[in-house]
Amino acid sequence: MELQPILKIRHMQIDDIEQVLQIEHLSFSMPWPRSSFRYEVTENKASRQWVAEVEREDQKQVVGMMVCWVILDEGHIGTLSVHPDFRRQKIGEQILRQAFKELIAEGVFKVFLEVRRSNEAARTLYRKLGFEEDDVRKRYYKDNQEDAILMHLENLAAFFEKEHDDGSI
Repeated sequence: MELQPILKIRHMQIDDIEQVLQIEHLSFSMPWPRSSFRYEVTENKASRQWVAEVEREDQKQVVGMMVCWVILDEGHIGTLSVHPDFRRQKIGEQILRQAFKELIAEGVFKVFLEVRRSNEAARTLYRKLGFEEDDVRKRYYKDNQEDAILMHLENLAAFFEKEHDDGSI
């Protein structure tokens, strides 16, 4: 019987960037460049980054990641993705949960993001977590002129108040 890999959510480190880039390229038609992730990890004081890492047979693999910027009492999710081989296992949700806990501790009350209109899987996850769709940025994405849906979570602390005892929402 094969053991389930242990998932750990932790802060992104410079050594994670190669694996993060692989996920980024597998997930997005307009992936962030290496220099952007390097900047976020090493220089951007407003940036917070997390990775989801699995460990199996003494090997660690980054399978998901998120970058968020904190401006005063607001968070803005810049990117969030999970390696295609590990999707539909609630890894994105677990990254968000850990990020939200840490953001609340920093005094963040609201979180914002943009998501492609066609990315129904992400929009469904965000709505499940309490995000509301606010507006549309027409032709936001330069690769195909797709609209971005603007979403926000107004009261981050309330996210944890509405959870059930088993951790579900």
